[in-house]
Amino acid sequence: QIFFAFDRPLGIITLLLLAAGVITLYSAALDMPGKLQDQLRNIGFAFIVMWLVSRLSPQMLMRVAVPVYTIGLALLVAVAMFGLVRKGARRWINIGVVAQPAEIMKIAMPLMLAWYFQKREGMTKLRDFFFAIVLLALPVILIARQPDLGTALLVFAAGMYVIYFAGLSWRIIIPLLALL
Repeated sequence: QIFFAFDRPLGIITLLLLAAGVITLYSAALDMPGKLQDQLRNIGFAFIVMWLVSRLSPQMLMRVAVPVYTIGLALLVAVAMFGLVRKGARRWINIGVVAQPAEIMKIAMPLMLAWYFQKREGMTKLRDFFFAIVLLALPVILIARQPDLGTALLVFAAGMYVIYFAGLSWRIIIPLLALL
């Protein structure tokens, strides 16, 4: 019963994209033993995590939004101060295991902004959007300085979508983007 509650079109599209990626990796990594198996293991792990997170209630997600954002931001600051440098980029930190805190922000950013706007539902003012943009800008700037422009753009896009869905008009968003 729990496996039939998923959105079927989304599931089919996801599986087709995964299949295309695995086939591409298989053909590209013929001379790299273990690469395909590593990717398949990661896909399996991702499905387990996805299933576990889907079991969480929205209230639970809202309770963890601020701590996860705060921890992610603190880890980004730690990376900027004494992170590990690999191939000219300072993106990782050793916290018992080597981690890339920017990846946390891909989830933490939209969660944090959703929490913020949910607390102001029905009484959102322009200054709330300004504060949300500051909440968004902090991790984006820290990630872009690593340098990791791709992840910075993903975090920025995730945050901007939440801000847009919270009610900020495209008439304000587009000039802001042009200014950036």
